[in-house]
Amino acid sequence: MKPRPKIAAFPKGYFNELVARSGLTIEDWMVSATTLEIDGVELYPRFLAGTGSSYLAGLRRRAEDAGLKLPMMCSSPDFVDPRPGGWESAVESMREMVDVMVELSPGAGWRSVRVLSGQRWPGVPEDEAVGRAVEGIERVVSYASPRGVHVVMENHYKDGLWEYPEFAQSSRLFLTITDKIGSPWFGVNFDPSNAIVAGEDPLALLGQVLGRVRSMGASDRSLRPGYTLEDLRAHRGAGYPEALQHGVVGEGLNDYPAILSALASVGFDGWISIEDGERGGQEGLQDIRDSARYLRSLVDRYWSRGDEQSGANTRSARGAPERDRTGARKEDSR
Repeated sequence: MKPRPKIAAFPKGYFNELVARSGLTIEDWMVSATTLEIDGVELYPRFLAGTGSSYLAGLRRRAEDAGLKLPMMCSSPDFVDPRPGGWESAVESMREMVDVMVELSPGAGWRSVRVLSGQRWPGVPEDEAVGRAVEGIERVVSYASPRGVHVVMENHYKDGLWEYPEFAQSSRLFLTITDKIGSPWFGVNFDPSNAIVAGEDPLALLGQVLGRVRSMGASDRSLRPGYTLEDLRAHRGAGYPEALQHGVVGEGLNDYPAILSALASVGFDGWISIEDGERGGQEGLQDIRDSARYLRSLVDRYWSRGDEQSGANTRSARGAPERDRTGARKEDSR
């Protein structure tokens, strides 16, 4: 049997509570995560109460007791920040997160930190922003690689605590940056929903980065009642498109069978991290559980095939499936 992806969850629906550590901590949430049929939890820097060795060792033991890995850090450096010391602060914060992951995920298993380009700060020229992002990521990779930590850049929309959207939200800028970094310790954290938010085709982007995908963010978006795809395409400026809402993976606009089939065709065996739970409480946990079950069913389907059969049945990652005018798939490929 060929190696298979592992399923993690990022507690998106509990983000504000976990950042505030008021009423809910990441330690508490990991107890709930034992019921979600997942293999690990993706962390965010501000979920942590500290970065000292004693605290991190305790957090690692809590995860081990729950039977969970801590393979991914959802960090959000802002390398475009034009304020004095902004770039240096972003590099230093990422070095700290690399050290955190060494503590949280010791041994030879996968461990990674996420990077972004930074915010789309007004007044920063495009070529300057690209240069700052590339240099910042290269600094992080040079620090992370000898410590056995992978660095992955996500095609992203906006960090929950940022004022401006991601500078490299478009695939053009995203690929411009990622194509300049050639280290084997650097790769892509692919998020199909963020391509939709950017007004682009997730499968087209996947086709361009397929061999470099090291991990994946699994969220799914659907149109809110009363909205159309035209409303989504017309969205401009700061703020999240009101037309879209998070939901259970497999019930939104993304064609996950096509996405996972493509990943299986190149032998992807990294982490797939669910981004869901926006209903909060027990309902949010059930949504994550349903997402995990759906993703695992696709893993069972596509990774159980032999390499030759999987390749023969892989749908093209260069074109989206045909959809009706509401954005729904015309044929349910589940």
